[in-house]
Amino acid sequence: MAEPRLNNVQCLGASGLHRMAYWEWGERGNPRVLVCVHGLARQGRDFDTLARRFSERYRVICPDVVGRGQSDWLANPQGYQIPAYVADMVTLLARLDVAQVDWLGTSMGGLIGLGLAALPQSPVRRLVLNDVGPAIQYQALQRIGTYLGMPLHVDTVEQGAAYLWTISQSFGPHTPEQWLALSKPMFKAEGTGLKLHYDPQIAVPFRGVTPELAAAGEAALWQAYDALRQPTLLLRGADSDLLSAATAQAMTQRGPKARLHEFAGVGHAPTLVADEQIQVVQDFLNED
Repeated sequence: MAEPRLNNVQCLGASGLHRMAYWEWGERGNPRVLVCVHGLARQGRDFDTLARRFSERYRVICPDVVGRGQSDWLANPQGYQIPAYVADMVTLLARLDVAQVDWLGTSMGGLIGLGLAALPQSPVRRLVLNDVGPAIQYQALQRIGTYLGMPLHVDTVEQGAAYLWTISQSFGPHTPEQWLALSKPMFKAEGTGLKLHYDPQIAVPFRGVTPELAAAGEAALWQAYDALRQPTLLLRGADSDLLSAATAQAMTQRGPKARLHEFAGVGHAPTLVADEQIQVVQDFLNED
């Protein structure tokens, strides 16, 4: 399947209804579903390479979390929070009408999956957490805050891709073709040029995080992690500044006792476009 289908589902938030877009690969009637959810300032087309490879076996669903990509922007930026995203995903899964899903989440998408998987009677069967865990290094949040939501206007996609590379080199080595493919969906038309394809207001609640709030959130996330019963694969960029080696090791010892796989030469976060990265996910999901 060369290109995905674009669909939408209406979700209810604290300020009313909003539309969440999602990209669908593979046969719509396939009961084997893989949900892939992106990071904080990204969008669902990040998973194109992986989804193409998996679409023969899976119905692959790649949502644009609200405020990103083709989804609506919220009137109240305080709605850009993990619990609200989890609620949106429950609505999405109801639309898909399947009893179980496998979940692959990168960074923020992993936290959404963690929140959903920890719920009683969760539909999540197997869980892949890509470079994220209950304890997030505060210095990494400060780094991300230096560019998140900053205004940007470029003349061409190539200029935009060059800018994104300046803030994304921790993603690890990519060919120019791979990086351009990852970058194109990150921009939308504005006048005679392009701007980033997300609501700058997603930065509002993010910038409100203090070390004290981060510590309280960490305690809640560890509680959720310890409640997991699903087989769990933890991916980590060996140079990640967001998921520490100590946290990753702790995740192998408690809760679901995740299986850990680290990628050398990569920081936060592996993009899962390289064959060897995709193969690790495929091997884990193919175990049963």
